[in-house]
Amino acid sequence: MHPTGPQKKTGTWRKINGQDFFVHSWGDPSLPPLLLLHGFPEYGGSWADLAPYLSDRFHLIAPDQRGFGQSWAPEGVDHYKASALVSDMAALIADHAPLVVLGHDWGAAIAYGLAMGRPDLVSRLIIMNGVHPAPFQTALARGGAQSQASQYINFLRAPKSEDHLAENGFAKMLELFSAHMDMRWLSGQTRTDYLAQWDGPKRLSAMINWYRASPLRVAKPGQPITDLRPLPHDAMQITCPHLLIWGENDTALLPEATQGLEGFAPDLTRVTIAGADHWLHHQKPAKVAEAILGWLDR
Repeated sequence: MHPTGPQKKTGTWRKINGQDFFVHSWGDPSLPPLLLLHGFPEYGGSWADLAPYLSDRFHLIAPDQRGFGQSWAPEGVDHYKASALVSDMAALIADHAPLVVLGHDWGAAIAYGLAMGRPDLVSRLIIMNGVHPAPFQTALARGGAQSQASQYINFLRAPKSEDHLAENGFAKMLELFSAHMDMRWLSGQTRTDYLAQWDGPKRLSAMINWYRASPLRVAKPGQPITDLRPLPHDAMQITCPHLLIWGENDTALLPEATQGLEGFAPDLTRVTIAGADHWLHHQKPAKVAEAILGWLDR
């Protein structure tokens, strides 16, 4: 597949719930909208590798989510609870809904939140190397491989982790971001753009507060958590068609983190992208777009 859509990106400021958010976009505004939700530690412009493969079919809407990029970044962990983050995106897309929503990493958590809490806004749900909260919490609590892979969450939640990550030109941030992954895509102007978006400890603190505000519990390796509260299964259902695209070499999110997803998403399609890891939209954008368009056209 070759990119055929418009290459030009535009950006606009939007008032969302009374606050300033920056929204990147690609494609003709007259086309059907598709919401793109980035994860950590990215921003709305991080969809630039995938966008050319989709922007002849969709008007791509890619906000810098709360705390990221140029958008509003309030101080304090309470501002980053999932309910507030989902509310931001619900307000952004209310005039476009229902629409296709695509989320990656933390953006997947918000996409799932929209599909669960505001199913009227989501016509189809696409997740790339992201996790539904119920299967993920189960995997995190086992004390096994996923618990081991997710110990970085405890590091990020520690006080002043942002200070350590920002030192020496974000050296530790880049190391965390790229551990055991193919990061050849993060070079040149792309790398420069990412460093500019992180913009020091204050911005990193806002980004990391997503982890601090999350109720997810991470077991220590070999020490399962046995007192988890039961989750509201009925309220966590995905009723729209759902596509899960998985980069098979991901070392941060493992396949066990999606075990049992069919119990929450009865209309689920799984697609695996060979030769890709967590950053599949940068590494294999053509393959990712092929999976998306093939599923949408079925």
